[in-house]
Amino acid sequence: MYATSLGDDGAELRPLDPWHAEEFLAHLERGREFINQYVPFGQTATDIASARAVLQRYADLRAADTGSLHGIWLGGKLVGGVLFLNFDAENANCEVGCWLEPAGTGRGLVTRAVRILIDWAVDARGIHRVEWIAASGNQPSLNVARRLGMSRDGVQRESYPHRGARHDLEIWSVLAPEWRAARARSAYSDH
Repeated sequence: MYATSLGDDGAELRPLDPWHAEEFLAHLERGREFINQYVPFGQTATDIASARAVLQRYADLRAADTGSLHGIWLGGKLVGGVLFLNFDAENANCEVGCWLEPAGTGRGLVTRAVRILIDWAVDARGIHRVEWIAASGNQPSLNVARRLGMSRDGVQRESYPHRGARHDLEIWSVLAPEWRAARARSAYSDH
């Protein structure tokens, strides 16, 4: 339907819809252990039907204007994605997140893709506050928040039970005026 270039390396941001279930499942199988280190994303997708159900849930969220899922393709292969969680247009708040298989890491794909999401949320939808929430041990995710110019609002200590441990969650955010000012100063202002 559409593809948005993420740069000169051929990476693209595209819709990730229920009809991608087979490709989504193959991607999760390649990266499941890595992806689920800190979040259980896609954990229930263990066959085509359950992969389709995960994608359908996000398609339903998009239809309800409360969330959405977007895949990142590199060289024509799905390697991860970004998403809106808790998209609340009425109160002008949302949360963004990501996941990647190992083949997609270290290339800045998430940072580039999330910039597109935040630009759209702020400019097209009037979102005022964009949050990024990650486990304190998930340094790659926290580094994305830093690269996006977000501020660390605080830590919810031991608030997230995952894989037999209670993880601290860091809450980072950027406000629309801060985002616009940073974008005006940066090289990616043409997005």
